[in-house]
Amino acid sequence: MKIVPAGKFKAQCLALIDDVHDHGEEVVITKRGKLMARLVAVENKKPESIFGFLKGRVRTIGDIVSPIIEPQEWDEHVFPPGTSARDEHVQKKTRPRRRSK
Repeated sequence: MKIVPAGKFKAQCLALIDDVHDHGEEVVITKRGKLMARLVAVENKKPESIFGFLKGRVRTIGDIVSPIIEPQEWDEHVFPPGTSARDEHVQKKTRPRRRSK
């Protein structure tokens, strides 16, 4: 820990900031012999990875892989059952596909 009077700090502010950043040693600033402020380096923490950052914070309940609804119901909001559009859609899905040459 380095103790620096306010007048000296004012004159050498940028150099002291660089020194604190590079070496991690804090500087205490005094005014008329009284402790007034402390200059410390900011922690350079690596950002957390997005993979696994919720580990231990979230609990999974049930099956998260399977669909919520049955495959037959997937298109019901677009093609309601009992309509001609739905019948055409079902026929297109079940029709064998041609192979392209």
